[in-house]
Amino acid sequence: MKPTKTIWFDGKLVPWDDAKIHVLTHALHYGYAIFEGIRCNTTSNGPAIFRLSEHIDRLISGAKTYRMRLPYSRELLMGACLDLVRENGLEQCYIRPIVFSSFGELGVNPLQNPITGAIACWEWGAYLGDEGMEKGIRCAVSSWARIDARILPPQAKCSANYANSALAKMDAISAGYDEAILLTLDGHVAEGSGENIFMVRNGEVFTPTLDAGILAGITRSSVIQIARDNGIPVQEKNFTRDELFVADEVFFTGTAANVVPIREVDGRVIGSGHYPVTKMLQTVYLDAIHGKVEKYKPWLSYVR
Repeated sequence: MKPTKTIWFDGKLVPWDDAKIHVLTHALHYGYAIFEGIRCNTTSNGPAIFRLSEHIDRLISGAKTYRMRLPYSRELLMGACLDLVRENGLEQCYIRPIVFSSFGELGVNPLQNPITGAIACWEWGAYLGDEGMEKGIRCAVSSWARIDARILPPQAKCSANYANSALAKMDAISAGYDEAILLTLDGHVAEGSGENIFMVRNGEVFTPTLDAGILAGITRSSVIQIARDNGIPVQEKNFTRDELFVADEVFFTGTAANVVPIREVDGRVIGSGHYPVTKMLQTVYLDAIHGKVEKYKPWLSYVR
């Protein structure tokens, strides 16, 4: 990670090295933090943040789910993201807002602790690599089940949720794969460690329903709209691991990952090794985030 000049920290832009917390910060001990991952991309009109309002709305909704009383308005947080990118002079970057229970009292109950917020941004390429974007990645189905709504609220991007993801990701990498696929407690496909998953069969696209414990991904919703706008039918439908093995195509979506083909699952090559639907969706999505598709320009918030 290459440091930038400043970080937005509790309402002020401070030098990167000065954005610090106490070692007894409550969130560090109990994972009581809500975060977002947002992308800013180059366009012909300068840098633009993709679906900023939707990301901030999801951050606020996650905070509400966790009974956090945010000391910041929606407008302040959106403005802070734009100011931060502008201040750091970045044309393209990843943006990480986070709100968390701060220093005060320890113990499971966070309600007596103040809520602190921070937003950082830095240059970050394709999460699963440029080669993965082009040729596809290899995935393993994890032995760890995806959390469901009876365990932790999956629609809130709570830091605690991602211990589940980290366990699955580490096991996949240790076994020589690029990424993990997690199943629900009843054996349906849920998502990757940090991505939503899609399957293509006979020209139709399928993706798990929200009740599979998946995050309602903003890239996911963008790709669903792009597919339907281009005449590709999309069904939100739960399916099993063995259906992945015989799919024509499988792919991930996510803010960090973009749209990435999956070429192999559990040692089984997916389809013919070609990804025409995935590649079309990937191309249109990348064009959209770079401001090249008129229809999707309302998704962009221009920095300058």
